[in-house]
Amino acid sequence: MNRRHIGALGFMALALSACVEQQQRPVVVMPARGCDTSFLVINRSSQTVAQLHFSHASLNGWGTDQLGANVLPPGRQMSYRAANTGQYDFRVTWANGRTAELRRVNVCVASRITVTNSGLIAN
Repeated sequence: MNRRHIGALGFMALALSACVEQQQRPVVVMPARGCDTSFLVINRSSQTVAQLHFSHASLNGWGTDQLGANVLPPGRQMSYRAANTGQYDFRVTWANGRTAELRRVNVCVASRITVTNSGLIAN
């Protein structure tokens, strides 16, 4: 072999060794951030919330009252976790019978549903 071939072989060996070194280094993969479906319902209204309903927006109907035998007095809060990711609809009924609804809230983004005298706010 002449010097040019030896030089080319040396360069290729060096290039391959760099590839091998890179392949031997551990690769750190950061886990993807998942959706946290937990949220708070905070009563900032002046009335007691007697019923709270929420359901996935793809479903028809409201399902069961999430407060059950409890109520949510003004200034109090309760924590919940949605069963699935995606858009949810919310409905509250105050003790005086008045209702308010908030539709298509992304529970992966909103972590609080605030009940006000004017209705519901997601943030």
